[in-house]
Amino acid sequence: MSAENQQPSSSEIPEIPATQTGPNLAQKPSVLVLGMAGSGKTTFVQRLTAYLHARKTPPYVINLDPAVTKVPYPVNVDIRDTVKYKEVMKEFGMGPNGAIMTCLNLMCTRFDKVIELINKRSDDFSVCLLDTPGQIEAFTWSASGSIITDSLASSHPTVNLCLQVVMYIVDSARATNPTTFMSNMLYACSILYRTKLPFIVVFNKADIVKPTFALKWMQDFERFDEALEDNRSSYMNDLSRSLSLVLDEFYCGLKTVCVSSATGEGFDDVMTAIAESVEAYKTEYVPMYEKVLAEKKELDEKERKKREEEAMKGKAVHDLNKRDAGNEDEDGMLESELNAKVDRIHLGGVDEENDEDAEIERAT
Repeated sequence: MSAENQQPSSSEIPEIPATQTGPNLAQKPSVLVLGMAGSGKTTFVQRLTAYLHARKTPPYVINLDPAVTKVPYPVNVDIRDTVKYKEVMKEFGMGPNGAIMTCLNLMCTRFDKVIELINKRSDDFSVCLLDTPGQIEAFTWSASGSIITDSLASSHPTVNLCLQVVMYIVDSARATNPTTFMSNMLYACSILYRTKLPFIVVFNKADIVKPTFALKWMQDFERFDEALEDNRSSYMNDLSRSLSLVLDEFYCGLKTVCVSSATGEGFDDVMTAIAESVEAYKTEYVPMYEKVLAEKKELDEKERKKREEEAMKGKAVHDLNKRDAGNEDEDGMLESELNAKVDRIHLGGVDEENDEDAEIERAT
């Protein structure tokens, strides 16, 4: 038997991996670092990267800030290698914020490749860290930010994706002002309900101001009310007081960590919070994802049946038109036959009819 006709044995046939249809729970978690400008996001990522490297559990680091001039930590994927921030400003005539959003939009068109790299290197890192732009609104409220967040948190039929935890960095020194504290909490609340993912609030710069005051404000409304009384703006006091009552339920299930990116204080607690959030992802997010997926399948099935019914109705109308066309043809034939018969009817008197009959007999 020739080599061309030989059939491969079962052991030689490569196995085709099953398609992943949901979040890959075996994948390492990805941590999305968000925060107001100047809150210390990049310094936090730098310290956390050094912390993990010191424990021989290096992270996979992705920089999504196209406007940063220097990244102070070893980065695996850098948006600046894909798009040039200043060139985008010149080419499209944009300002800083518009250029950042455009860079993120351009990055999103190839973000599937980033996810493939994350999956490919999954065995080599303990956690994936994503540093975001200082202009938080450019990431949290743009389409590109949503695409990146959803891509990491959910799944695509051809890609195994990873768990995700959102970290919101708060500048403890600025948050000593109750109004600024309330603004940060509102932003954190909006991001939590927008992403619907495990959420950790990190009070940074604990070496400057101990953020214990913030934890007390979150647990005790009266302490926050006392701090408001020291403020001179009565309108803002009333608004912040009302918002604090509204956010009381939000505070209850919120994970908080106090750290200093300058000294390295509190990063053991950060890793503990990440581990707890991963478990929350598995127990809360995955069932929600499966529920949404089941609802989507049900809607797709209904839509398919609806299209089939519409197609059957269209076919029935087509058959009816054909039948009507056939009836019209039959009616036309009957009408022509009737006209032919009518042509033979003589409308004259009896004598004329007798003469015609005589002529027909002579012709035969």
